[in-house]
Formats: sequence, structure tokens, C-alpha cells
Amino acid sequence: MPFKLPKHCFMKNAKNLFFLVIIVAICLLSFWFALKYVLNTEHPVLPVSSGDMCTVSSHCDGFSHPFAPTLHVGDLIFVQGIDPENVNSNYPDSDILVFYSPKQNPNDEDKLIITRVVEKQKVNGILYFLTKSDGKGKHKWPKKPDMTECDYWLDYRENYAYNGMISEKLLVGKVIFRIPWIGHILLFISSYFGLLFAIIVIVLLVAVKVLIPKLKERKPKPL
Repeated sequence: MPFKLPKHCFMKNAKNLFFLVIIVAICLLSFWFALKYVLNTEHPVLPVSSGDMCTVSSHCDGFSHPFAPTLHVGDLIFVQGIDPENVNSNYPDSDILVFYSPKQNPNDEDKLIITRVVEKQKVNGILYFLTKSDGKGKHKWPKKPDMTECDYWLDYRENYAYNGMISEKLLVGKVIFRIPWIGHILLFISSYFGLLFAIIVIVLLVAVKVLIPKLKERKPKPL
């Protein structure tokens, strides 16, 4: 005669799993908010999704040349808030900065950009930064770029861009550290297939924690 798992046992397993998920979520959120407070920025950790900062001739995937200078696709970068006055513009040893992307119209998507400072200039009390991605153009970092190779930013809002330079109003922080490869995990999870994979993993964990014990206990005991 098959043994039926008591309802309270099933509920106990489900409750334990629920509390485990809640505890993990609280820990992750606590760590995230602590990091935002310590590094003084809304975006303390970011994955690098573009090869614009990569200076090697090929394969900027983060696997082929993980320890080459500057940034590669799949790097995990740590960003620290900074007073615009303290930004180092002494190229080629200048700061790599993260900005909110300028907008040419109100419907533009909110994005973050990673680029290096070439020069800075104060206009009417506001600092503006001339920038260039390390891997773009003929003169890759650390060679001094031509003005024509530098980024040219435009923004429909007043004081957010000036003569192609980007305003301190859009500054998020400076890159202080990077870890190769780890950013690929975040990039994968944030993709459609990565999200689907995460859902499948959660479902499997639920099955292992709740359903499999239930099936085992339903096996008939030997006479």
C-alpha cells in the first residue's frame, strides 16, 4: 500500500525553501545597498558589455587577453563616486569614468557608458569632460588621440553637453577595480536565455527540496 506524505511535511519543506530564498535575497540586497553606501554611487558594480575600451587587435571577449590593460568584455568593474573636481584628466593616466548616456530626445533609453577622460574644462561653473574609448580610432590608448577621434556627445537638455564634451551632471563615478571573466555571468543572466536558465535552475531546486523527498516517502514500506 503506497504511503502518502502527510500534508504538514510537504508544507514544512515548502516553507523551509521559501525562507531560504528570502534569506538569500535579503543578504544579496543588504550587500548591494552596503556597497552603494561605501562606494557612494548608485551603480557600484557593473559588467562590461562592450569592447570599446579594449586595445588588443582582436578577441576582446575577456578570455583571450584577460590581464591586458584597460577593460574587456566580461570584466566586472567596481565604480566609486567621485567629486568632478577630483577627476584625473592627465592622459594617458587619466581616470576611466562611468556616465549616464546623454540623450538627444526625451524618449532615449537610459544607459550607462564607460570611457576615459582626455581633458576637462569648466564652463559657467560646470565641468565638462572630453572623452575617448581606449580601443576606438587609429590612436589607441595610451597614444594621444586626435580631436576627431574623441567622443562627441549631444544632449537636448541644457548644460548636459558642451561642444561634444559630457557634463559632470551625468557622472556616475570612476572605475577603481576590475575582475576578469566574472562579468560574463551577469551578462548571461541579464539576457533572455540567461533568465530562462535561472528560472529552470530555481524550478529544479524546488523539485530537489520539496518534490523528491515527497516521492521518496511515498514508496511502500516492506512487509
